[in-house]
Amino acid sequence: MEHLLAIDNGTQSVRALLFDLQGNLVAKSQVPLTGYFSAQPGWVEHPVEGYWSALCAACQALWVNCPVPKSSIKGVSVTTQRGTVINLDAQGQPLRPAMVWLDQRRTEQVPPLSWWWRAGFGLLGVGQTIDQVIAQAEANWIAAHQPDIWQRTDKFLLLSGYLNHRLCGQFIDSTGSQVGYLPFDYKAQRWAAALDWKWQALAPIKRHMLPELVPPGTVMGQISAAAADQTGIPAGLPLLAAAADKACEVLGAGCLDSHIGCLSYGTTATINSTSQRYVEVSPFIPPYPAALPGHYSTEVQIFRGYWMVNWFKEEFGLPEQLRAAEQGVAVETLFEQLVDAVPPGSMGLLLQPYWTPGLRHPGPEARGAMIGFSDVHNRAHFYRAILEGLAYALRQGKERIEQRSGVPITALRVSGGGSQSDAAMQLTADVFGLETARPHVYETSGLGAAIDAAVGLRLHPNFASAIASMTRIGRSFEPNAKNRQIYDELYARVYCQMYERLLPLYREIQDITTQVAQAGAKAQQHRPVSQPPQR
Repeated sequence: MEHLLAIDNGTQSVRALLFDLQGNLVAKSQVPLTGYFSAQPGWVEHPVEGYWSALCAACQALWVNCPVPKSSIKGVSVTTQRGTVINLDAQGQPLRPAMVWLDQRRTEQVPPLSWWWRAGFGLLGVGQTIDQVIAQAEANWIAAHQPDIWQRTDKFLLLSGYLNHRLCGQFIDSTGSQVGYLPFDYKAQRWAAALDWKWQALAPIKRHMLPELVPPGTVMGQISAAAADQTGIPAGLPLLAAAADKACEVLGAGCLDSHIGCLSYGTTATINSTSQRYVEVSPFIPPYPAALPGHYSTEVQIFRGYWMVNWFKEEFGLPEQLRAAEQGVAVETLFEQLVDAVPPGSMGLLLQPYWTPGLRHPGPEARGAMIGFSDVHNRAHFYRAILEGLAYALRQGKERIEQRSGVPITALRVSGGGSQSDAAMQLTADVFGLETARPHVYETSGLGAAIDAAVGLRLHPNFASAIASMTRIGRSFEPNAKNRQIYDELYARVYCQMYERLLPLYREIQDITTQVAQAGAKAQQHRPVSQPPQR
């Protein structure tokens, strides 16, 4: 028997996953990531060494009850959360905590763009989008507000590149992992050419700060002796390029064909399809590199996604948490009952899940909204409306992908934590009106990374063969015709009207709250410093 080790560093945990060549999960260990902190509202950081320590702990725990010998492991691959960035000095040591993809800070001290780029973006109607990208780029913020750190930065890496470096000693990463505010050419899937506007927009970043890039499935190096000592992974095993977690989820769910939509019900909810063509679903918002070399992942994302489910549990789910503790059952079981207690459509309660704004649709002014409240509604309606709102938003994303690509999506695969809920799966099938399937294994991101390794090591001759052997459907959910009719009407007649009608109010809110924030900052700046008491 031959096995592959996939390491999945997500937002909430690091998992070490051992797969066989039929896609069966043979062994698993999981270590939670608890080191996140926020020095100011909207900031999210994590100690860099904490990611490596969690990876080492997950690997060491894997070997404790591993049912197969380490000698059967033929290769290692890594998939990680997207957009988390790390500054290293010339000795490869972290200079500051990692700035996590959830971080919302922005800077007004941005590099200037040439007038011809400004004019071109203005003619294309994407000037505001470009301004948002430049203001939100982590490199620009660090260079403006922590210039001493930026001056000492020798390497500027995504989390994937950092972990690859710790495992094999090389500064190397996969093209499939390059999702973030970096000078990356998404169409050519390489670092941008010298005259590309991104080098002006991200002027602090220099080419020597970035790692070498290789396609998914490429051998990047071997597990070093130092990494082997800390992780227990055999030294000398090949380390193979995989891709970012969402891209690997698409591959692990078996979504090779453009007509299959892959939903991810994770911290960020997304709908993706795999394409050989470069298709921008929104202008100047590129498709991301797929875990399949030379392909693209057309994507629409709901930034907070199934984080909203955890938000509801924390803010409104105390009764279920107490009952679950008393009954000795998983709290998710009781929340499943909440969904089943409410009819489809939540008695007219609709949620727009823009808890965090976006770049284009929704735009930077967007807010979340719920409409349709009446005295018949309770917490169960609220909870079901969250799930339905996420499904409505992703259905809207599906239609945008179809419109831009010209390829109808006729089937769905669902991954992520939310896919384990039968109620959420049935609700999704009803909202989309499509057969909706759950893959045979929950850890689809890790499985996608293992597929990249399997093909790269020629354990399967090509991706089509690997996907056929290592992926399959676990359970399918067919849409209920009666429920589908209710959802179709609420979606077309109400949900699709919400954003445009609320947009003027969102802009008013943004204007008012910005003025309040600026006044508060000004008052803080001019507040007199209290003197120490005189002795």
